[in-house]
Amino acid sequence: MSEPAITLWGDANFFSPYVMSAYVALHEKGLPFTVKTLDLQSGEQRQPNWPGYRQTRRVPLLQMGDFALSESSAIAEYLEERFPPPEWERIYPHDLYHRARARQIQAWLRSDLQTLCKARPTAIIFSGEKAGPLGAAGEESAAKLIAVAGNLLAHGKPNLFGEWCIADADLALMLNRLVMSGDTVPELLADYATFQWQRSSIQRYVALSAKRIG
Repeated sequence: MSEPAITLWGDANFFSPYVMSAYVALHEKGLPFTVKTLDLQSGEQRQPNWPGYRQTRRVPLLQMGDFALSESSAIAEYLEERFPPPEWERIYPHDLYHRARARQIQAWLRSDLQTLCKARPTAIIFSGEKAGPLGAAGEESAAKLIAVAGNLLAHGKPNLFGEWCIADADLALMLNRLVMSGDTVPELLADYATFQWQRSSIQRYVALSAKRIG
């Protein structure tokens, strides 16, 4: 029995870090998929005929036949279980404890640092928008990111856990909010973010955003 076709719904500008995470997960798994977009500013996500309307009405949305799933970390975990290694590429660490830590990092990046996200929006990364001042709260949030990331990457390796995982893409994007704004970031972390950003799956997503802007 063949698998249903996969569709990934995202934002029309391809600015969403969460859509990027789901897009990267699909590419890294080696799965064929189609990308469709919504104009979030005009409220297309609130149209009852959209497959994600009965979910969270947010992107990314993974659609496979009659099954639709939102929230990027849920999508990544579902893909890892639905298309498991070794037949399909791995996007979470092989080691149990490292898998748990990767999920912790993903959850933290999605639930914390909102002040930093507001001061350093992804438009800076994907469209070259100029960054304004961080402000006191933004500086505090940035300092927390740098401290935590510094502990995670103290081993000096190019990936969080030796082998690449989806949490590397998520952490690199958060760090690049600062790196690409010209903020002061320790060399170890800046090098890590730059290295991760060159990954083919990430560059494919960056190209989608650039094409949309161009």
